[in-house]
Amino acid sequence: MQRVDLLIHSAAQLVTCASPGGPKRSAALDDVGEIADGAVAVSDGIIVAVGASGDLRAEYCAATEIDAAGTAVCPGFVDPHTHLVFAGDRTREFERKLQGADYMEILQAGGGILSTMRATRAASLPELVLQARILLYEMSRLGTTTVEIKSGYGLDTQSELKILETIAALAGEPYCEVVPTFLGAHAVPPPFLAGSDDYTRLVIDEMLPAVVQWHRQSRLAAQPFFCDVFCEPGAFDYAQTTAILTAAQAQGMPLKLHADEFVAQGGVDLAVELGATSVDHLDVTPPAACLHLAASPTMAVVLPAVNFHLGSSRFANARALIEAGAAMALATDANPGSAPCLSQPLVMAIACRYQKLRPAEALNAITINAACALGLGDRIGSLEVGKQADLLLLKAPDYRHLAYWFGRNLVAQTIKRGNLV
Repeated sequence: MQRVDLLIHSAAQLVTCASPGGPKRSAALDDVGEIADGAVAVSDGIIVAVGASGDLRAEYCAATEIDAAGTAVCPGFVDPHTHLVFAGDRTREFERKLQGADYMEILQAGGGILSTMRATRAASLPELVLQARILLYEMSRLGTTTVEIKSGYGLDTQSELKILETIAALAGEPYCEVVPTFLGAHAVPPPFLAGSDDYTRLVIDEMLPAVVQWHRQSRLAAQPFFCDVFCEPGAFDYAQTTAILTAAQAQGMPLKLHADEFVAQGGVDLAVELGATSVDHLDVTPPAACLHLAASPTMAVVLPAVNFHLGSSRFANARALIEAGAAMALATDANPGSAPCLSQPLVMAIACRYQKLRPAEALNAITINAACALGLGDRIGSLEVGKQADLLLLKAPDYRHLAYWFGRNLVAQTIKRGNLV
C-alpha cells in the first residue's frame, strides 16, 4: 500500500468541481462532479487521488485518517473580490442608505470610500493588520481558503503601500492564503477634483512604479499582483481607466476591472480587449457586452451581496451571462460600505434566490471559477490530482445545503494545504 499524509473517506457525498480545461461554462457549470461514498488522499499538501472510498482505502494508508461519514466534502471556497483592509466603519451611512440616500450621492458628499480613506490613512500598520487578521479568520471559519484583497482605501502612495504591507502580513496565516490587488484608482481623493486627470497621472507616474517594486520584494512575489480600476461616473471614466490599465499592463501586471455597477461606460468591452483576468459587478451590463464577454476568456465576477446590502431590486443578470456562455464567478466584495459580508455561502444563497442560479452553479462559481478569476485555476478551486489540498467537511450530507440554509455556518472542518485548521 502507498503511504500518504491524509486520507478522508466515506463521505456521503464528495464534490470535486473538477474542470481540467479551465473555468466551467454553460451546462458544465451545473455539474459539480459528485462521488457517492467518496474519498481523497493527500501527501505534502497536494491531492494524490480522488475516488470511491473502497478503492482508495485499498490502495492507500495514511498517517491521519478522517471518517467523513454523513458529511459532504467539497473544495475550499475562493473569494476573488474583497476590500478587506480598512479602518473605521460606515454604520451611519448605512442608516442614511436605509432612508433613501444612494451610493454615489454619499460618495460625492465626501462619505463612502473617502470616509474610509480618512480612517485608513490615520490607522497604524499594526492596527490594520489586527483588524484584517480577525476578518480573515472569520472568513476561514466560513469556508474561504483563498481570498483576493484590494488596496484602495489609502489613495496616496504611502497609504496604498501601507495597505499592501498589511496584505503581505496576512500571507503568513496558515488557514487562508491571500492574493493582492492594487486599486489606487478606487476614487478621486481631495484635493484632486473629480473628473480631473491629475490624480490619474499620479496613479500612473508615481503609484504604479512604487507598488510594482514593492511586490517584487514582498513575501507575495510568487502570487499574481493585479491592477484594478473603479470605472464609474464620479470615479474614473473610460479614457482614464484605459490609461491606468494600459500603464499597469506595460509594467507586467494582470488586470481586473470594476465595471457597470451603476452606469455602463464601456468597461466590459475594455476588459475583454485588454485581456483582463476578470471584470466585476456587471449590474447594468448591456446584452451586446454580455455576448462580447461570453466569447472571451475574461471572467465575469458577480457580487450579489452588494445589491442585497443596498436594498436594491436590481441584480446582475447572472442567468443571462451563464446562458450566453460566460465564465461566471461569485464573490463577497467584503468591504465596510456596500458589502459588509464575509460569507461565500451567503452569497450563494442570495444568488440562487435573486439571480436564479442553481446550487451547483453557485458552488462552482465560488470554487473552480472563482479560482480562475484569480488566475489560479490550475492550482486551487477543485479536488483534482495535483492540486493543492484545500477542502471542507460540511455539517450536512449534501452540498446543496450551502445554498438552502442562510445565516448558518455549515463548515465542520477546513483543511488548508492538507493541514487541519
